[in-house]
Amino acid sequence: MGQSARDEILEKLRAAPKTAVPPRPGMPPLKDLSLTGEELVKKFAETLVEETGIVYRVKDNPEALEKLAQIAGEEGLKCVMASTDDVLTPLDLPAWGKKNGVQVMTPKDFADRDSFRDAVFDRAQAGITGADFAVAESGSIGLIHDKDQARLVSLAPILHIAVVPVERIYPVYEPVIAKVFGGMQGGAPAEKSPFPSQFVFITGPSMTGDIQGVLFKGMHGPRRVIAIIVG
Repeated sequence: MGQSARDEILEKLRAAPKTAVPPRPGMPPLKDLSLTGEELVKKFAETLVEETGIVYRVKDNPEALEKLAQIAGEEGLKCVMASTDDVLTPLDLPAWGKKNGVQVMTPKDFADRDSFRDAVFDRAQAGITGADFAVAESGSIGLIHDKDQARLVSLAPILHIAVVPVERIYPVYEPVIAKVFGGMQGGAPAEKSPFPSQFVFITGPSMTGDIQGVLFKGMHGPRRVIAIIVG
């Protein structure tokens, strides 16, 4: 009996030369690792803007709601999908929406996954989330996906609005990974338990390129990302 296509492919994979694991990139300069306070916020904002993100700074939650109302007006938002994470819950976005003429949906409003999926893809003009972490070095927003942070909220709508508390901004990603996954020694995550199903870094709008290197934003996710830094 001849060799099956599966066996042939596996044989070629086993015979392929083993490639060395690329070295871990070096850490940034010490001055970047030791950024604190306003320097850290400034670095995060500047880096995210370089990635074509939009950044606003407010002092507290009431100002964050005012900024959201301003954004909703400028963007013509009438229907949004919001997470129910620990950053957004104190904002009471459903009540804010009623006051500002914006329908605020949450994943918990839907009886099943299919109806939620249809709403977030077809009806939501924007997805609003809190941020579990942010990284100044790359201008990245970190989201831990769980029952209160559904992945599609930040992925499906063409606009992603992230509310980022200043105390959750870190200079580099290593301490973020340590907090999420309990450090190099394993164990339960420091922030949420048990281990999350997914953890993502979002660095600006979704972007891809064709074979000629022409870049296009929004092919596999939001075309625009807005961060509201609170604190």
